[in-house]
Amino acid sequence: MLIYKIFRAPEWQALQAAGETAGAPIDLSDGFIHFSTAEQAAETAAKHFAGVEGLWLAAVEAEALGDALKWEVSRGGALFPHLYRRLALAEVAWCEPLPLADGAHVFPDRMA
Repeated sequence: MLIYKIFRAPEWQALQAAGETAGAPIDLSDGFIHFSTAEQAAETAAKHFAGVEGLWLAAVEAEALGDALKWEVSRGGALFPHLYRRLALAEVAWCEPLPLADGAHVFPDRMA
């Protein structure tokens, strides 16, 4: 199962340069890296990244993250995947731009 992380362009560039990341400022503050499922990603983008351009969507195989990935109750009582360690660039299955069109982010077809 693929899970998804939305990165701002500088965060994605930093991950590419360093080979790993502890996440965005909110991840550092919360102590884990926030991910979303395919079903949760659009709502996450709308809630936390409304109107933000230059985003990237990274797909990661959940099972490959091992015991450091926890499914925890969050928004609306839904279970969200949270990674309690750094994410390695090698763990990213693919990453694509997440453009804005008419005020909403357009997700890649391959998420379906």
